[in-house]
Amino acid sequence: MDTTLQDPLVGRLLDGRYRVDARIAVGGMATVYRAVDTRLDRVLALKVMHPALAADAAFVERFIREAKSVARLAHPNVVGVFDQGAEGPYVYLAMEYVAGCTLRDVLRERGALSPRAALDILEPVLAALGAAHRAGFVHRDMKPENVLIGDDGRVKVADFGLVRAVGSATATTGAVLGTVSYLAPEQIEHGTADTRADVYACGVVLYEMLTGGKPHSGDTPAQVLYQHLNTDVPAPSAAVPGLAPELDGVVAAATARDPELRPYDAVALLALLREARAGLGDEQLDAEPPLARSEARDTAEDRTSVIARPAPAETDVLHTDRLPAPEAPPAARRRPPRGPLLVVVAVLLALGLGAGVWYISSGQFTRVPAVLGRSEAAATKRLADAGLDVGTTKRAFSDVYERGTVMAVDPAPGERVRGNDTVTLTLSRGPQVVKVPNLKGKPLAEAKRLLEEEGLAPGVITREFSDSVAQGSVVGSDPEPGTGRSPDSAVALVVSKGSPIDVPDVSGETVADATAALQEEGLTVRVAPERINSPEDAGTVAAQSLAGGSRAAEGDVVTLTVSKGPKPVEVPDVTGQSVADARAALEDADFEVEVKKSFPYLGDTVASQSVEGGETAPEGSTVTITIKGL
Repeated sequence: MDTTLQDPLVGRLLDGRYRVDARIAVGGMATVYRAVDTRLDRVLALKVMHPALAADAAFVERFIREAKSVARLAHPNVVGVFDQGAEGPYVYLAMEYVAGCTLRDVLRERGALSPRAALDILEPVLAALGAAHRAGFVHRDMKPENVLIGDDGRVKVADFGLVRAVGSATATTGAVLGTVSYLAPEQIEHGTADTRADVYACGVVLYEMLTGGKPHSGDTPAQVLYQHLNTDVPAPSAAVPGLAPELDGVVAAATARDPELRPYDAVALLALLREARAGLGDEQLDAEPPLARSEARDTAEDRTSVIARPAPAETDVLHTDRLPAPEAPPAARRRPPRGPLLVVVAVLLALGLGAGVWYISSGQFTRVPAVLGRSEAAATKRLADAGLDVGTTKRAFSDVYERGTVMAVDPAPGERVRGNDTVTLTLSRGPQVVKVPNLKGKPLAEAKRLLEEEGLAPGVITREFSDSVAQGSVVGSDPEPGTGRSPDSAVALVVSKGSPIDVPDVSGETVADATAALQEEGLTVRVAPERINSPEDAGTVAAQSLAGGSRAAEGDVVTLTVSKGPKPVEVPDVTGQSVADARAALEDADFEVEVKKSFPYLGDTVASQSVEGGETAPEGSTVTITIKGL
């Protein structure tokens, strides 16, 4: 029987725009339809939330918020989100329609792929994930079902962000939504999923493409989970002899059980993959894959499941609950999906002797209070009053929420969480572009405050003279006022030094006279504690920190150094020397030389000197030498 005929949306014009033509797939969270946008006359996929879920306001708010974020990815290998809206009980997303099949369909039909084909598929997948990771998204449910291969050969990743949007848990919720065969150990053990969890799943997908089978298998999902935690993913060449060791290396790096040992994100894994590929020849890339095909039956390991987090050992019971499955990706398929569509397994894994039992505990629960739009302090207090803690605080741009207020909460407001769980707040950084304010004439302290209020940071401060702007106030900024900048960008400020002052030369003056002359010009005077030898008389100014004739600002400090007179220098004995040699010796000792001639003058020999050789005289003083006469 064709159940499409019984669907009330088929044939309907949703929201006055989208004509629903056919149902593509049904999941636990939503139904996917092929539809036509009557305004733009294009075919698209329409994902419509089930009415029961759409009645939950908090659920819908988070679903739409995540969808808007994903819509900004705009990557050629990501299934695009065009629009979102609601009509009556129907909340929907309008998404890109990909005519073709999924990677799961390909693996069922062909089994293992050649290394070249596997890498040709994985590279665009990693490019899509890399763009998402750098934008702050984690997919959380990477698997062949979410890799779409269009009829034109394009590869796209589906359901970006939607796993989170439909309520997958973080480390705080007690369970994690994911697919057993592709869950990273930390997702199973702690419920945490960052970019490295997607890297792990991609490593498993690569293994499956190269070998035609999954690295871990078992009769129950619990057995598969146990292997993820306790057994390394085997080398693909163990299942397919002859595969290049470079491929083994990529799989081993991506599926390291310790997330710290994996590539940090999909961008890093893509670089590793391309490096490995560059080392492979055509024969290695085109190696014939095994003939065996993957089993076509739908197994529990292929479905998105609610996996309980570890807890202290209490029983040896393995418990399974059945819950609705997440929706299928928004793509047309070549054939109806095989197996049931509405099965999700909640697995409780007993780890064995001394390791404890995994269970969904039934402790005290509460709901996350509404804190959107509140300050960080107010939100933290309200969460504390509800018995919840605030974890690491994130920051993001927002055109809606004021800078410093809460723009997102994880888990979302209204979600049911365990008491004493941790909530992550995302604070608004304000709009993504901030205009530099006009700060001219503002005192420096006020200018800094205004920049911080606008979400900008004071940068390098330089000072220059200005006849028009008061000293200590802003003359200008770089960038100029009105220029758009991203929040937290630095703005350089030029601050006025006031009108310039010509510094008088006070060398050789008494300290009292020099101080009066400098203070009269508006300068501040300090006297150095130590005196120096100088040609200036003792007690007078030997040097000043700002030279005479230079320019200074009002209030600038001029330090005066006082002279203790010239330094005493031993006078060389030059009697009996020629005039030239005597002059040279005395000048080398920093003396001035005066020559006195006796009349009648006939010789060139020094007969006497005004200061006897071996005695001292002030540095720079004059020594008179007398030339011997007849």
